[in-house]
Amino acid sequence: MNIFGITGWKNSGKTTLTEKLVTELVRRGWKVSTVKHAHHDFDIDKPGADSFRHRQAGATEVAIVSGNRWALMHELRGEQEPTLEAILSRLAPCDLVLVEGYKRESHRKIETRRLEAKDRTPLSAGDPNIVAVAADFAAEGEHLPVFDLNDAKSIADFIERATGLVA
Repeated sequence: MNIFGITGWKNSGKTTLTEKLVTELVRRGWKVSTVKHAHHDFDIDKPGADSFRHRQAGATEVAIVSGNRWALMHELRGEQEPTLEAILSRLAPCDLVLVEGYKRESHRKIETRRLEAKDRTPLSAGDPNIVAVAADFAAEGEHLPVFDLNDAKSIADFIERATGLVA
């Protein structure tokens, strides 16, 4: 499984870039999956929905299945957060998994930087797994390849080469 990450500080453009990359890579014919790390209490369910009620009743896992999609929700209920490796092992085969977040994991990543970000301290200096930077400003003195944050086509080209999808 080819894995490539999009990392950066809060409000640095990670989600927007991930969305653009998925669109571009799927347009090129690749089967792409994503993993998004959230640093806060999130919920994809709605109060009152049957699946919400199942979880509230104490179910550890709830699968919702229809003719169009399915989802599996797992309540940790005191368990440790699963590792990225554990999550990746549950994904169906695909050409590429884009991983948003997971700053401290050891897969190759592109660092996003925006002027409006919560923090603009470069992560690349302390992370040898960051192999490129995408910024909405000139990244002076950066030793890695630097892309315009909005240039999804060039970044997709880079990811295809970095992961071996193309020679």
